[in-house]
Amino acid sequence: MKYLPLNKEIFVQNRARFVQKMEKNGIAIFNSNDELPTNGDHLYPFKQNSDLLWLTGIEQEDTMLILFPDNPDVKFREVLVLVRPNELKEKWDGHRLRREEAAAISGIQSIVWLDVLDGVLQPWIHIAESVYLNSNENDRKSNLVQVRDYRYAKEMQERYPLHTYQRSARILKELRAIKTALEVAVMQQAMDITDVAFRRLLQFIKPGVMEYEIEAEILHSFLVQRASGPAYSSIIAGGDRARTLHYIENNQECKDGELILMDFGAAYGNYCADLTRTVPVNGKFSRRQKTVYNACLHLHQFAASILKPGITLLEYTDKVGEEATVIFQKIGLLKKADIKNEDPDNRAYRKYLYHGISHHLGIDVHDLGTRTAPVKAGMVFTIEPGIYIEEEQMGVRIENNFWITKNGNKDLMQNIPITVDEIEALMKK
Repeated sequence: MKYLPLNKEIFVQNRARFVQKMEKNGIAIFNSNDELPTNGDHLYPFKQNSDLLWLTGIEQEDTMLILFPDNPDVKFREVLVLVRPNELKEKWDGHRLRREEAAAISGIQSIVWLDVLDGVLQPWIHIAESVYLNSNENDRKSNLVQVRDYRYAKEMQERYPLHTYQRSARILKELRAIKTALEVAVMQQAMDITDVAFRRLLQFIKPGVMEYEIEAEILHSFLVQRASGPAYSSIIAGGDRARTLHYIENNQECKDGELILMDFGAAYGNYCADLTRTVPVNGKFSRRQKTVYNACLHLHQFAASILKPGITLLEYTDKVGEEATVIFQKIGLLKKADIKNEDPDNRAYRKYLYHGISHHLGIDVHDLGTRTAPVKAGMVFTIEPGIYIEEEQMGVRIENNFWITKNGNKDLMQNIPITVDEIEALMKK
């Protein structure tokens, strides 16, 4: 890992929160992700299962976690399972964690090697009354690949058919949505790294630069600040390409007179930042660009004023949509007739703002959390309204990350330049 060691109390607290939600005499088992092949004998870079990361901080493949808070043997109430270090494999693939190293990262003292797990796990299963198994229940999930968690669940149910089985994901969806102060401190580091990268870009962007050159500057800035890298594929979209929400080709020239939309964020300690800014390639907004940008900034600020405990994301999105309807009339995008004749299921403003306003943020850039239950203190959200105008070949989006507090929210990106004047002044330098 490139980042400095995190406070192990992050993971100690997370496990304690999970255990409190378990039924008496239950055992919970978590698996790492698979190592996935590309072609030949190559593998994709390994990315750990987010739930296992949230509970342990361990990034190594072939890792498992077992939580059995009512185990009669106190020292095995939480157990970390690791692959045994192998001299030959380490010559090829590098160092693997020793017991003391894994304990320092996770705060777990009981370490068991994977090759002896069956012998110790079976007696625990026999004592337990229910078994918690994990699955990916992110509402945005669309991948049907049978990953290790699903294969393991099938194997356990075949092997121990008379046990009661529970869904760990139901608990994790609730817990991971609420960030502890220790987690937010790590997220703040990711956001501060992203801030530095953005300021670097304002000195770099000019007519003739290629989108991939901007992406390279972002990656350079992230790595020299000890980030793991980008939290997701950076979107660097000049001109009309900004209307494509997940544009990642990043292979075109940035031209004089265009805007460039940049959606990027650093990952630090596996926690994500998610920033979007739209800036003029030549350093100066035209009158129309300024009008549209300020309209988007107004929507951003309006959304921030109402995103607080008690509102649901669906209610919040509707309120932002009402404000967008008013603003889009003021800047000449909608007429009264458009609103009078709109389809209630496809509001008129949706022609120019066709995505959600906010999503949960954490270890995953689209983190676990519900859209229908009321927002709670401790959640972290993006706020990212956009305005996309096909007729003008223009797209504008502005995004910051907010931590929900008891009385409102805190902008974790409040120091990152956001106004027209701030952006133009820094680009002029």
